[in-house]
Amino acid sequence: MKKIQKHIYAWMRFAVITLLLTSCADILEEQPRSSFEPGFFETEEGVLGGLTSMYAHLRYIYGQAYYYNTCQTGTDEVTYAQSADQNFLVMDLSGQGVIDATSSRADVLWGTSFSNINTASGIIKFGLEAGVSTGLIAEARFFRAFDYFLLVQTFGGVPLDLGAGELEFNTNPARTSVRNTVPEVYTKAIFPDLIMAVNDLPEVGRLTGTATKTLARLYLAKAYLTYAWWLENPNNIPTYPEAQRVDPDGHDAQWYFQQAYDIALEGIENPGPFALQETFYDVNVAENDRNNEMLLYADHTETSEFYNGGSLTYGSGGAPDNFAGWMMTWNYTVIRSSSSSSQWTNDVESVRRAAIQSTGRPWTRMCPTIGAVTNTFADKSNDSRFDGTFTTVYRANIDKSPSIGGPVYNANLMEIAPGDPVLTFLNEEPGQPVSYPTPSSLGANIGAGILPGRADFVIPPNGISRIVYPGLWKLGPYRTDNGDGLGQPNAGSTRPFNIAKFSELYFVAAEAAVKGATGPQSARDLINVIRERAGKWRWDNKGNQEKVEDHSAEMIAATPDVIDVNYILLERSREYFGEGYRWYDLIRTQKWGDLAGTYRIAGSGYGDHTPQTINRTIEPHHYLRPIPQGQMDSMEGDKSNYQNPGY
Repeated sequence: MKKIQKHIYAWMRFAVITLLLTSCADILEEQPRSSFEPGFFETEEGVLGGLTSMYAHLRYIYGQAYYYNTCQTGTDEVTYAQSADQNFLVMDLSGQGVIDATSSRADVLWGTSFSNINTASGIIKFGLEAGVSTGLIAEARFFRAFDYFLLVQTFGGVPLDLGAGELEFNTNPARTSVRNTVPEVYTKAIFPDLIMAVNDLPEVGRLTGTATKTLARLYLAKAYLTYAWWLENPNNIPTYPEAQRVDPDGHDAQWYFQQAYDIALEGIENPGPFALQETFYDVNVAENDRNNEMLLYADHTETSEFYNGGSLTYGSGGAPDNFAGWMMTWNYTVIRSSSSSSQWTNDVESVRRAAIQSTGRPWTRMCPTIGAVTNTFADKSNDSRFDGTFTTVYRANIDKSPSIGGPVYNANLMEIAPGDPVLTFLNEEPGQPVSYPTPSSLGANIGAGILPGRADFVIPPNGISRIVYPGLWKLGPYRTDNGDGLGQPNAGSTRPFNIAKFSELYFVAAEAAVKGATGPQSARDLINVIRERAGKWRWDNKGNQEKVEDHSAEMIAATPDVIDVNYILLERSREYFGEGYRWYDLIRTQKWGDLAGTYRIAGSGYGDHTPQTINRTIEPHHYLRPIPQGQMDSMEGDKSNYQNPGY
């Protein structure tokens, strides 16, 4: 178990990272230390230091692009893009490589979580003995359950004993490890810790962004929901270590679905300081980060490299930078306009790399499937969520310092000004055919198309390819220090990476209701709260202008009378597209193969607008990720039964 212990000691690196949890005065600001002794957790100072490391550890998971890739690539939302390396190709399960113990980047989660779990166990054990406040201990309980919940969903059963006994703080490296079963992880670790966290956490966090009752209720409800699906096992997906699908406490799946519904409804009815934002745009626009819909996030700041956890001028492409947003950003800087009104000279870089939410740093590693654009977001008129998820218009920024002199001409050799659209991804297939100039360089250097009378180049939904596609606006960067220039687009994003939202309580309760839970609100009632909000607009990203419209009545009217699991999953995708939820949603409900077994996308060359249907090979064993090879190599003794089958 040397690998686990290596990362248990890696928590010491977090002791020198102080986490900013608010843009104002309330921050976690602990004295940096190089190590913690068990006795240190017997003081409030020690407990606060350990808790600081727990909030900091979130940065090593969320915003970490390779783990983000394991949560998105290979789903119905996302496939690999033109510049993808093996980290991304193998996760697509479409013949580009094989997921194994070496190639799976779920090692990010394994390597980060156990160190945090051990720190939490130290706080719980020694803090309780010293009489540290139950509220602080409850934060540690939440994080221990949080990490175990991630681990059990990803790998199946995982060890509760890190060398000193089950859920005990460990200081002595060990080279052996035994995995507990899935029911043991839930009933011995996750449920008890979360129940105590719900009881002991405050309604209002001790600092902005710290754990609360509402957060704990969400994760307890999600854990009950996920375990209920595991007990039911509708598609006979194997588990590991092998265990009967029987609850040690004698409850069946239906009991847990009901618990999920009841706890989620408690969270909705007792929100504390949390609430839904008025519009979907408000949830995700960067100027409104850390709003009261956010229950948990991995925080960053542009005011200090020390508190940010990374450079403010250049991103390393590794944790703790928040660089997940680069992955679904294609290389829009290739776009060119003309300096001549009489002939296409293709010599003006009209859309330059900038640190604003609609652009950012391009890596072209992941892209949305055509089906996500055309089917998931079929309604782009009433439903604001497509507009509030993607960048579909790339605008000229030639006025930003250093400015580019004009005039500048674009499609149909029509003149454009700063802020005008240079390239537009159309919402629908146009009524007349799009003309694609030959060679592809005549289409803005990227093989884009032309429509009569339009100065912007265009690409319709069925022309989306692995190299040119709508960007993920949600995760785009934001800085207040850009001045009149392009800012620092090469730095990791200084925005928080959102992990848990108040809105998900509605989805958990609705899914449980679909599975038979009963209560005062039906699945349709709950989903319509989300859909009603989605119909309210206050800003049009595509048009870059105010749009105050209310289509909530149309949204509610379009909701089916009877909602099933597939509809819940569609709504979850519309609400949380590209945020790292999707693989977990598909494996929980065992719908991965049904919904993501095929997808459509055009090829990897500029000017390729012919969609191909790609088949994936999703086997039952893929519902668990492999135990990382580093863990396997570091262990002594019999390891033959440690790795998940199929790997």
